[in-house]
Amino acid sequence: QVQLVESGGGLVQAGDSLRLSCVVSGRTVSDYVMGWFRQAPGKEREYVGAASKRGGGTYIRDSVKDRFTISRDDAKNTVYLQMNSLKADDTAVYYCAAAVRNIVQPEFWGQGTQVTVSS
Repeated sequence: QVQLVESGGGLVQAGDSLRLSCVVSGRTVSDYVMGWFRQAPGKEREYVGAASKRGGGTYIRDSVKDRFTISRDDAKNTVYLQMNSLKADDTAVYYCAAAVRNIVQPEFWGQGTQVTVSS
């Protein structure tokens, strides 16, 4: 059974940075497309970005691509979301996900980590 555990969320001020981590257990992270999603209060869950399998590229949604970066460390079975210059609009629960093929339809989800940005 694959398990994803996020960490690194918290309460920060606008302009601060956070790095979220997602540790994968049960399988090798390199077997999956790994993605990050977020859900703000009262809004639907939205895709943030993804890292392809085995050294492939990373992708970030246009609205945050100048501030957010995805990386993966296959040796540590971990995926990261580096978030810089945080804004109040970034406040959300951030979820890690793993997909065999298409990150739009992930097979596995983490429990989420709360990020709150005060303005």
